[in-house]
Amino acid sequence: MAQRLTISLVTETYPPEINGVAMTLGRLVAGLQQRGHRLHLVRPRQAGEAGTEISSATVPVLLAGGLRLPLYPELQFGVPAGGRLRQAWQALRPDVIYIATEGPLGWSALRTARALGIPVVSGFHTNFHSYSRHYHLGLLMPLIKRYLRQFHRRSRCTLAPNPALCAALTDAGFGQVRVLPRGVDTELFNPARRSVELRRQWGMDETGLAVLYVGRVAMEKNIHEAIAAFRRIERNCAGARFIIVGDGPLRTGLARANPDLLFCGMRTGRALAEYFASADLFLFPSRTETFGNVTLEAMASGLPVVAYDYAAAAMHIQDDVNGVRAALDGPDAFARRAEQLVARGHGALAAMGRAAREHTEGLGWDRIVERFESILCELALPEPIAHVSHI
Repeated sequence: MAQRLTISLVTETYPPEINGVAMTLGRLVAGLQQRGHRLHLVRPRQAGEAGTEISSATVPVLLAGGLRLPLYPELQFGVPAGGRLRQAWQALRPDVIYIATEGPLGWSALRTARALGIPVVSGFHTNFHSYSRHYHLGLLMPLIKRYLRQFHRRSRCTLAPNPALCAALTDAGFGQVRVLPRGVDTELFNPARRSVELRRQWGMDETGLAVLYVGRVAMEKNIHEAIAAFRRIERNCAGARFIIVGDGPLRTGLARANPDLLFCGMRTGRALAEYFASADLFLFPSRTETFGNVTLEAMASGLPVVAYDYAAAAMHIQDDVNGVRAALDGPDAFARRAEQLVARGHGALAAMGRAAREHTEGLGWDRIVERFESILCELALPEPIAHVSHI
């Protein structure tokens, strides 16, 4: 049995905010609590919150100020809180600190932890340097990457969600990097949640083809490629519908330009699981993921997935068995693979969906939490007091 730790987690985003980082952290926190560890959370204030602490929460929370991200207005970064963190961590010293995000709040936590000699583990959850090219900020990409490298080199270890990213970060000089993959809730995301009534709301019966996308409706998710792939699918599949779940800056314009597509906005929990299970095919054309949790959620729901050959898809999709992988460097590869898959007919899609579900049945969050716990216990050893001026 692992030793019981006092763990402080620092993050710019956390449930009920809706994104992959928040969801992952929520799962990790719940799992660590169940395993008997003492947790303390540091994050920016969310809508409607005031004060500096939440003492009645299941996990005690220290609240920092926050500012909205210009390219991601639904998210925010935390402002530095070094003085308050020093005071909190001197009053209740953590055995180890996990910093999930690299914003100003994360930097102040890193500086403070090093000054106090508390071990730090960091997470590489988001490819912000890759996002820059989608917002005409490509010239900033080397600066952002340098910033991230400097941050992660100062932690004892960085956790990345897939082996290829782990190798790339190691080669780029990010210091020690280990893999911490992602899991999926196979009870929530389950083919049994398929709903005839929901399909009727989409204007479909059981013979039609419901194609689904779940994610941010934004440039960095390559949403245009998903729409282009669907247009090729519907040429040979009369009555196909494309259901888009999520929100983002492109939603209004895309909905206006594509009035036949169903833009359904955000869905969470059982409602989201019902959308997954009621579809027949999942398109995920993003090229900027560190993992892509929705890939596993779709597979657990019994959907074959079309995705680019990296991150979660490279780890979990067996090409032509439980989905298809498109070559990252292939022109028009994503739409072509999607079209070819649908051409095989409903029987092939259903068989792939069953294989996808079977693959996920051993991918619950328990084993991910156990690995995370093991890494934190291993690295929860005192560090020499650092000179903050060198950070």
